[in-house]
This record gives sequence, structure tokens and C-alpha cells, in this order.
Amino acid sequence: MPDRATLDQLSRTASDALGALKSLQRPDGHWCAELEGDSILQSEYLLMKWILGQERAPMADGRDGPATLARIVRHLRSEQRPDGGWGQYPGSGIDLSATVKAYLCLKLHGDSPDAPHMARAREVVRRMGGAERCNSFTNFYLAALGQIGWRAVPAIPPEIVWLPKWFYFHMDRMSAWSRTMILPLAIVATLRPTRRLGPGQGIDELFLSERDRNRLKGRTEVPPFWRHFFLTVDACLKGIGALVGTAPRMKAIRAAYAWILARASQDAPAPTDGLGAIFPPMVYVQVVFHALGVPRTDPLVRRAERDLDAFFIEEKDSAGEPTIHIQPCFSPVWDTGIASYALTDCGLTCESDRSLARAAEWLRGKEVRWTGDWIANVRPGTKPAGWFFEYSNAWYPDVDDTVMVAMALKRAGGPENEAAARRAVEWVFAMQCEDGGWAAFDRTRDHRVYDYVPFADHNAMQDPACHDITGRTLECMSWLGYQVDTPAIARAVEFIKRFQEPEGCFWGRWGVNYIYGTWQAVIGPIRCGVPRTEPWIQRAGAWIKSVQKPDGSFGETANTYEDRTLMGTGPSTASQTAWAAMVLQEVYGPDDPDLWRALRWLAQTQLTEADAADPARNPDRDPAGSWRETEFTGTGFPKVFYLRYHLYRLYFPLMAIGRALAAHGVPVSDARDGAAQKGAGDVKATRELVAG
Repeated sequence: MPDRATLDQLSRTASDALGALKSLQRPDGHWCAELEGDSILQSEYLLMKWILGQERAPMADGRDGPATLARIVRHLRSEQRPDGGWGQYPGSGIDLSATVKAYLCLKLHGDSPDAPHMARAREVVRRMGGAERCNSFTNFYLAALGQIGWRAVPAIPPEIVWLPKWFYFHMDRMSAWSRTMILPLAIVATLRPTRRLGPGQGIDELFLSERDRNRLKGRTEVPPFWRHFFLTVDACLKGIGALVGTAPRMKAIRAAYAWILARASQDAPAPTDGLGAIFPPMVYVQVVFHALGVPRTDPLVRRAERDLDAFFIEEKDSAGEPTIHIQPCFSPVWDTGIASYALTDCGLTCESDRSLARAAEWLRGKEVRWTGDWIANVRPGTKPAGWFFEYSNAWYPDVDDTVMVAMALKRAGGPENEAAARRAVEWVFAMQCEDGGWAAFDRTRDHRVYDYVPFADHNAMQDPACHDITGRTLECMSWLGYQVDTPAIARAVEFIKRFQEPEGCFWGRWGVNYIYGTWQAVIGPIRCGVPRTEPWIQRAGAWIKSVQKPDGSFGETANTYEDRTLMGTGPSTASQTAWAAMVLQEVYGPDDPDLWRALRWLAQTQLTEADAADPARNPDRDPAGSWRETEFTGTGFPKVFYLRYHLYRLYFPLMAIGRALAAHGVPVSDARDGAAQKGAGDVKATRELVAG
């Protein structure tokens, strides 16, 4: 058991972190930190502008267009690696599609193909098999700019919008994000809008085979039968399309367009900041407007442009030059829900803390009482009550955000928060899948064949139940009084157990990776009454201990999605150390020595005032009391797209420390209500005492 001095000083660590977190709260009560993706966000935006013919046009807000795009180009150029390629996260392998798109963007914006950095990129692409091996989403951009034939792009018939419910491939069975992408792509693939680039602007030099350049290739990771089946279906669809022409299909295109407009940028009746409120469909819909001849002056187009451009983050590079990089979406509900939950782990309530009260009020204002697409898969009469991820996305509340917000509101206290949490849990119960788990957005089944279609190489055409979201859902349910003797909870526990790896850990669908998955899989069941002595729980705890580093920390890279033998290994991070620490406390109790080794590492690596002022030690300019974390520990699509949540490094350590202190009855000291503290006044002393 830690001594009283260590507990008191760790309380100061939590207080400094709490001050840092409160200093980042917005005036209206919410949090929203940067959500960082990879280079494709910059390159796809630039390619969109060229497809639309807007590379020299003013921006939607009147800013100088070429100057703005030049800032995006400058950031894209800075993301190139010494080996010549672009990747998905620091330390990843080279991503062929990302490299091809970046090369094309730089060439379009004036970089000479003979420049050393372009020559290195070209060599990388050719060494990896040429641009003809790009993924299907990249091929849409390349075809629209005349770099490949449309026959190399998967056929997506707009008639899919009319398919009956009994048909195996139906919109309601796809993931929510795929629905918002597939119909815009269907319109584009049918109308085939193509801009011919000028002499010397193309990327002929990146292709190795003219034959492969202009035909659809089968996906090598797909079982041979399904690969050939879908190639045959694709050929038939293209043949039929060529035979009947576009005119007879305009009715289907108009129906698909109406579906899109109902879910695109709007303030009422279902507030939505862009189609799906995420980058890919918000880009595709602008290409749809262009293909259908909708003028840029149309209010729909102008709003779509403004919503997308809101993702810009403007900074200066090391040379002081202005740059712009682009977020994939905003994360305010997610950030505010987790930050609020962390505050409750520090013993705060709405009654005792003004910051938490303001956050809870803001979250209640974001509750969705609108019947969106999810209604198609649940029992009739289900009442809407949930939360989405972004600022406005009323068509698509999701289970993950809903349970995070619900348990934060429940613990924050107060009748209004209690009522909102109860409504949310009733909705979440209705969203439970038949296999006992919960998916991110919908009540679904696992239709494995969906992942084999030619345009599903983002590995997320569907949204089946997964054990990490199921585990977090159980944690939420426990705060509302549900235990394992409830049949729905018991089914969920059995669902989770089926996914345990032989080593004892759990794969992470929405976070990196096995540390995240194990954290999510075990805490909810234990909170719902599963004895921590059960063998599967003990195996999970033992695995966590087995990957702890000598200094007490934990770290794991997204390379583990490619090579599972790397599980549990990587640079130490604050977020992953916090996740592991919470597992250790839940499985072994608050006096576990390995738990305290992890907490000591967090105390010793917290940013001091001197650290915060040093750009080398604090490249993200975090406040003192936070932690440095440059690694990507969030997962969008495994093996495809990863995320760096800029608040993960702060609210998860605060959560882990708060739980350990609460178990020993130690309050977080000097949590000055609502103050925008700079914090970390005692961080240096805390480091020295805790280390000792």
C-alpha cells in the first residue's frame, strides 16, 4: 500500500492535471481538442479542388484560394518521410495510396518531378508495384482527374437506394459511415465526371502497367471465390451501364441525391454539419454537386464548403511559414463526455464543481431526440435518445458516445442528468445486437461478405458488434444499477469472452490496440459483477502485467495491427499507461504494486512549467500538468486510418489517478472550482517524492 505522503503528492499530480484540463474548457462548457489524421486529408482536399476546377478560385469565405491551398501543400510536403513516402502515422510503413496522392498534389502545385523529394517518392511508388495498385477510394480521385480509366473504379449502381429490405446487400446493413459514402460515390461512378489535366501535370511515370492501370484488380486479401465473384459482378454492372446509358438511370440518381440531401448540411429538423459530419462524404458530396451541375452559388454548395473548411487548423511551421492541416471531423461530444467522466473520477459533481455543471448542461443540449437511420434495425416504438461524436450529426447518434456521456451524466448527479442517462440506456438496450454485443452505430449482424466487395478496402463496409464498445457499454450499465444477473448483461459478457486472444489480451477495434482492447473488455464486466477471480479476467490482467516496462509505463504502436507478435510493445505513452493502470486496479485492487509503478511513471513524466515552455519537450504546446504524447493511439479503420486525439494524453491519466486516489479515500487537492489554472506548480516536487 502506498504511504500517505505518496498519496498526497499523487493528489497534487491529479490536481495539476485537473487544472490543465479545466484551462482547455471552452466558455460554453465543452471540450474539443484537435483530432489528427494523416496526409490523405490534405491530399484528398487538394485533389477535390482540382476535380471541381477551383484550384484558383476564392475560398467559400472569400479568402485567397491559391494562397490557402499553398498552405495545405506546404504541410503536405512536410509530411513526407526521409525514405520518400507518406504513411498513416509516425513509425508506420509507407502507404502506397497516400504517397501517390501526395505526389500528384505536389506536382499539380508546381513541384518539379526532377526535384529530389519527388524522385524519392516516385521510386517508392514504383518499388511498391506502381500507382495501379492504389486502393479503390484513391482510384475515384485518379479517374476523376483522367489518370486512370473509369473501368478501374468499382461500379456502384445508384439503384442500390431502391433495393428491398430482404436483399442481402442493403443500405441498412452497411455501417453508417459507408452509407454516407456509398451513394455519393455511386453517383460519381455512374456520371463519371472527368477533368483532363494539362501536359506534364499527370502521373504517367508512376504506373508500371498500362493494362493494369485501366482495369479493376481483385483484392488479394479476399478469398479467391469472392474475389472472382465480385469481379464478375462488377463487369456485368459496367456492361449493363454501358448498354442502357446514363439517361434511364437518372431516376435512381435523383433518388440517391434526395437521400443525400436529407442528411447533408442542415440546421433543421435534424442539425447536421455536413453529410455524416466526417471528411470523406463531405468531400464526395461536393463532387456530386459538380457532377450534377449544381452551381457553386447554390446555398447547399456554399454551406457544404464552409462545413468542410471548418476542419482547417492553421499554424506555422518551423521556418515560420503559415501552414494548414485538416481534421477528419470534430470530436466535442467525445472529448466532453470523457473529460466529464474524468472529473467524476476525481470526486467532483455538478453540485461541487462549476466546470462539470457547465459541461453537463452542454451535453444535455446535444441529446438526440430525432429518429435517424438507426430506426431501421430496432424494434418498433424505440424512443430516440443518444449522442453523436461531433457538434451536429443528428442522423447518426452512436452507442459509444452515448454510453460515455450517459455514465458521465449519471455520476455528475442531479435529476436532469439522471433522467437523460436513463433515457440513453433504454435506447442503448434497444441497440443490442443479436449476438449479445453492441456495435458503434447500429443494431447489426456480422455480414462478412460485405468486406469482400471491391470498394470495401477500407475494411469497414459493415459495423458489427465489437467487444471494446460492448465492454464500455457494460461499464455504463453498471452505473445505472444493471448487473450480470440481467439477461442482456450476461449475454454481453459471454460475447466479450469469445474474443479473448490466446495470450489473454483483447484486440482493439477503436484504439491502439491490445492494451486498449483489454482495458475496454474487462472493466465493464467486473463492474457488472463478474468476479475478478474468473480465469479469463486473470489471464487478461496477467497479460497486462507481462507487457509493463521496467519503469512502470506501457506503450504499443499501431504496427500491432499488421504484426500481432508486436502486441504490447512500443514507445511509452500517457494514455496507454493510464488504460493499463485502470485494468490493474480493477483486476488486482488499488494496492497492487504494478499499478503504483504505472502511476509513478505518470507523475514523473507530467509536464512542468519548464517543460511546457520548451517546444522540444512540448511540441503540441500543452499546458503544464498535461503529458507529452506524439503517438497515434486512436483507431479509425484498422490497417487503414489512425487518429491522434490530443486530449487522450490528459483526461485518461487524470481518470486513472483519480480512481486510485478515490479507492484510498484521498480527494484531489486544490481543485479550484472552474478556474482556468495553469497548474503544475508542484509537479517537480511530486516527481521527486514519488520517484523516491
